[in-house]
This record gives sequence, structure tokens and C-alpha cells, in this order.
Amino acid sequence: METTVVLGWREWVALPGLGIEAVRAKVDSGARTSALHVDAQWRFHEQGAPWVGFRVTPGTRCQAAVEAAAPIRDERVVTDSGGHRTLRTFLRTTLVLGGVEREIEINLAQRQGMLFPMLLGRTAMARAFTVDPSRSFLHGRARPHVALPPSMPGMPLP
Repeated sequence: METTVVLGWREWVALPGLGIEAVRAKVDSGARTSALHVDAQWRFHEQGAPWVGFRVTPGTRCQAAVEAAAPIRDERVVTDSGGHRTLRTFLRTTLVLGGVEREIEINLAQRQGMLFPMLLGRTAMARAFTVDPSRSFLHGRARPHVALPPSMPGMPLP
């Protein structure tokens, strides 16, 4: 049997492929997919493929907004916890949490007003993590151990 890493109900995660060193995430085994709050998003084509560019505010006052871009993996309708259905853009990126690095799928969402800019869903946790809902921030602030990407093509200049 594989060993799984225990997570609290909230954790710091890193998304190094998007240039996000640390973002607070609510760990939610009731949510199938993971979601990342974006302040703005725009679409463009890179070498004939559809991409999405976006701006993220990781959630702490000392962190500046991050602009990133990624190839669009899919677009699907997602039903939120309030029953509202929206069409969302999905992408794949690397998650670093609790010494585990793995590729996950996330969707870009409007989560303003939520306490956590990211929701970590059960498909991202499968076979690697378990959740202890009585605990939180078990792994401290995320520290990526991979190089952050240079500026991405198609991103607007400041």
C-alpha cells in the first residue's frame, strides 16, 4: 500500500509552473475539481494552439499579483456549491505540497469574496493525500523546489 501525506483542511500550496510560489488553498474532498481564483483572464493563440493568460493575487498582502499563461486543456461547465453552473477554462500544472510534486488539472474561476484563492479538489489529491479536517497548515508555507518559468508569450506588458 502506498503511503499518503496527511493534509489539514487548509494548506499552503505552490504552483511553480504558473510562477505561484505560495497560495492558500482550502482542501475540499467534496469538490471534484480544483479551482484557482483569477482577477482577469484573456485568450490568445500560440503556435496555432489556444492559450489562456491570467492574473492571480495569491492571497496575502505582501505578495504581488502574478501573471501567467498556459495552454487550454479543456472548457467544461462546473456546478459550484451554490448550484450555479459556469463554463470554465481548464489547464494542467504542477502542484507542490507536503513534499509531493504532481501534475494536476485546475479550472480558472471567479472566487472573489472567498477566504481561499484556491480550492484543492479530490482528483488532485487522489492516491497521494488524505485529509484530517481537525488540522490545518500542516506543511507550512509552500517552498517550490523547481525553477519558476520566465515570462510567458502572449502576456500583456505592465
